[in-house]
Amino acid sequence: MATDPMDALVIFGATGDLAKLETFPALVGLVERGVLDVPVIGVAKSGWDLQQFRDYAAASLTNNGMDAASPSSAKMLSLLRYVDGDLDDPATYAAMSDQMGQGGRALYYLEVPPPLFGRIAQGIAQAGRADGARVMVEKPFGNDLEGAQQLNRTMHEVFPEDAIYRVDHWLGLDPLENVLFARFANSIFEPLLNRTHVESVQITMAEGFDVSDRGSFYDRTGAIRDVVQNHMLQVLASVLAEPPSGHGSGSWLSAKSDVISSIRPLDPEHTVRGQYEGYLEVPGVAPGSTTESYAAVRLNVDSWRWADVPMVIRAGKCMPVTATEVSFRFRRPPYDIMGLQPSTVTNRLRFRIWPDSEVGLALVGKKPGAGYVPEQQDLAFAQHGNNDMRPYDRLIGAALNGERWLFARQETVEAAWRVVDPVLGDATPVSLYPQGSWGPKEADSLLPSGDVWANPAG
Repeated sequence: MATDPMDALVIFGATGDLAKLETFPALVGLVERGVLDVPVIGVAKSGWDLQQFRDYAAASLTNNGMDAASPSSAKMLSLLRYVDGDLDDPATYAAMSDQMGQGGRALYYLEVPPPLFGRIAQGIAQAGRADGARVMVEKPFGNDLEGAQQLNRTMHEVFPEDAIYRVDHWLGLDPLENVLFARFANSIFEPLLNRTHVESVQITMAEGFDVSDRGSFYDRTGAIRDVVQNHMLQVLASVLAEPPSGHGSGSWLSAKSDVISSIRPLDPEHTVRGQYEGYLEVPGVAPGSTTESYAAVRLNVDSWRWADVPMVIRAGKCMPVTATEVSFRFRRPPYDIMGLQPSTVTNRLRFRIWPDSEVGLALVGKKPGAGYVPEQQDLAFAQHGNNDMRPYDRLIGAALNGERWLFARQETVEAAWRVVDPVLGDATPVSLYPQGSWGPKEADSLLPSGDVWANPAG
């Protein structure tokens, strides 16, 4: 539930790529919706003054196809303040405090690498600006379980857990919220989503592009850390979690945390890593790197609802399309009245998460003509995302209002690291796959008997 709003928004790393690509356009959306009407203080070390910072923000809007001269854009630009300084210098935080004015409650957005989180938190506290504050922190939240635990201890030296908002921008995607509507605003799906009716669950996150100019970052990260530990496990939790009870965001966050905590830690036998051909030629990638650009895993969820139902996830770059879908494969009818075996046509419920929003149900029907020939017949409800607000608009707005349900809690982040920790690094070999393919063939071995990968349409 919403709480008292903040008196200021302070963005550390305000001249970086995230601000340029996402933050400034999102701030315009917040102004348009009447959510943002407080000073926005950018903090960075660039040698700029306020006018140069505002020019940078205006260029960001133009590059995102927005009108930098619109009333909402002009209002956003007028809210901007700027502090140029070293994050190790107490004077930087004193100047930040001066720009904040008399308002005592601020939302701090740390758009900086995690090693800087502790220093910034201490600087805010030393400036006397930590009380009543909230802090948004970007992923990756840690590099493994131990790193995440240490990062949590560091943040908790200044901020209590309920003041920390861990960002996973996938939780701000409108199509993921549409999944919750499909599950909980209808009476026809939820009774079927359990081990009695579901034979397997698949998630595919296909990216039809390469690492591009992110070679140095990506080579230290890889697909498991970059998307499986956070995005994919959060999506899985959203489609598997028990219906929340009671009121408020805490119930839903607890339901998702219970799912991730019930997933057994991965083992090499149920993990396949791949690397697209040409990855080693990307600038910034280490010679002979074994970092994976593709990962496929098979998970087991030890819960009453999902025990013994195989969960398979694959995520990779340089695939045929860019699309993310969740697919529930339902069990066959108990008796083959129509004599359809060994047909592979079966019932599936699928949720498109990206780039558009879609709910689809695959039914088995009769192919017109003589005889009994089954064919798959699809029912689909689709929404194109052209009118959707940006995920960072939704996330920053939620944090400004104290709404926590779009963010990950400490125990959930640590539980996700426990799942993937055993297969980080070179725990499994990496297999090459051609660009434009669906990844290494070894991933087929993770599928349950008789199943095939449900490839999302482009």
